[in-house]
Amino acid sequence: MRSPHLMLTVALHLAVGIAAFAVSSEAASPKQPNIMVVLVDDMGIMDTSVPFLTDAAGEPKRYPLNDYYRTPSMERLAKQGIRFNNFYAMNVCSPTRCSIMTGQNGARHRTTQWISPANNNRGPSGPPAWNWAGLKKNDVTLPRLLQSAGYRTIHVGKGHFGPNGSEGEDPKNIGFDVNIAGRAIGSPGSYYGKQNYGSLPNKNGKRSGNAVFGLDKYHGTDTFLTDALTSEAKREVAAAVKAEKPFFLYFAHYAVHSPFNSDPRFAANYANSGKPANAQAFATLIEGMDQSLGQMLDELNALGVAENTLVVFLGDNGSDAPLGPEHDVACAAPLRGKKGTHYEGGMRVPFIAAWGKADAKNAFQQQLPIATGKIQPQPAAVYDLFPTILELAQVKSAEGHKVDGTSLATLISGKADPKREESFLMHFPHSPHRSEYFTSLRQGDWKVIYHYPPSKKFGTKRYELYNLKTDPFESQDVAKSQPAELQRMMALLVEKLTQQQALYPVGEDGMTELKPLLP
Repeated sequence: MRSPHLMLTVALHLAVGIAAFAVSSEAASPKQPNIMVVLVDDMGIMDTSVPFLTDAAGEPKRYPLNDYYRTPSMERLAKQGIRFNNFYAMNVCSPTRCSIMTGQNGARHRTTQWISPANNNRGPSGPPAWNWAGLKKNDVTLPRLLQSAGYRTIHVGKGHFGPNGSEGEDPKNIGFDVNIAGRAIGSPGSYYGKQNYGSLPNKNGKRSGNAVFGLDKYHGTDTFLTDALTSEAKREVAAAVKAEKPFFLYFAHYAVHSPFNSDPRFAANYANSGKPANAQAFATLIEGMDQSLGQMLDELNALGVAENTLVVFLGDNGSDAPLGPEHDVACAAPLRGKKGTHYEGGMRVPFIAAWGKADAKNAFQQQLPIATGKIQPQPAAVYDLFPTILELAQVKSAEGHKVDGTSLATLISGKADPKREESFLMHFPHSPHRSEYFTSLRQGDWKVIYHYPPSKKFGTKRYELYNLKTDPFESQDVAKSQPAELQRMMALLVEKLTQQQALYPVGEDGMTELKPLLP
């Protein structure tokens, strides 16, 4: 029989051990979730083997392009999360990137055109005061807010937040602790390590102004640009985990933007497709990007942080696949149009949200439950990421900072959000870029497009009107046959532009603003 003294001693040791374990477990439990945003340049909603579009019953429907592209890692992510089939980005890159950083629509932050690094590219009649300078040190940005809350903020890949010499040229100025390969350029000089990613002279002896910097260790090797960036992203994430710091990784691929350098690892997969060489090369860029996604998901698992990491995957504007004319349906079939245009193919992008690894007991996943294998049909947009991520991280935005986005928490859970306004305003008061001097508004099932007077490309057509419920591919313009609906939609368009203090194209005097005319 054990003595009372022995039993008491054992009990005390057991209690101390349990307490120590509890303290140790509490210390090991992360206080904040990790966030990984993967942004793909020029990737539209149809540039993937994952079907985003649906049939009349809301079930995923495959189209020929879904069978052309190979994206198994996107398929993997879609199975463990939710994808949106009405997710919108601005129709060109810099406006979208500034919207993600600020939570604001392009009309409000006024970077309404892609930023040319060296010259102000507002266009002949573009607003003189448009925000060519892009983001600045004092702007309220997502990485800055997360940084102030203790996050390790990591930028990998394309920046394009400001022109040469501006504050936004260096992502560190807008809140990133680490900047790998991000600067003013919008596309790489080359994807090939053998060409030093564009820093070697071309056949004419000229060096590219779009050389990717900061990847010297890969120069002269066979390392494709996408792979080099992935290796750097993995290294930075591992360092943050080792330091026991929550991380915000903004992984902005240069892929799949031109130049369409074929990735030799995947070229054979498209050699017999019957498509042009550039289209085949574009597909290899898609597949290489997808392989990178899979490697990042595997890395989260290997580091033991997948359960605590929110993964968001999206494109920055509509597809720029080298297939067919800009306003046709070949590039994003069955959607009409491509990058830069005012049609759905120019601004609908893939969007997937998932946890790196599902765990129903995980506190962060209980805070933000994500439906698995589902498609969310309600419209959303790039500026919604800002409030969604801040809400998950329990970080408040700066007082007085106007946010156009709304949290995606309800939609990500797979539910409908009846309080959400189903609206997307796309304001492009510039030229030239496939479409010129236009504003479009989607509101519910309806979409109106207004062409400002400077536009010569569309002749005398001032208005276009489509019902996206009955005509999702914008094949029947009903502006003339539905005058009451056109009047209603144009009134809403003007109201939203006014609310967001938008800038407009100017007349021949270079000063008079050409505001939209009601029908």
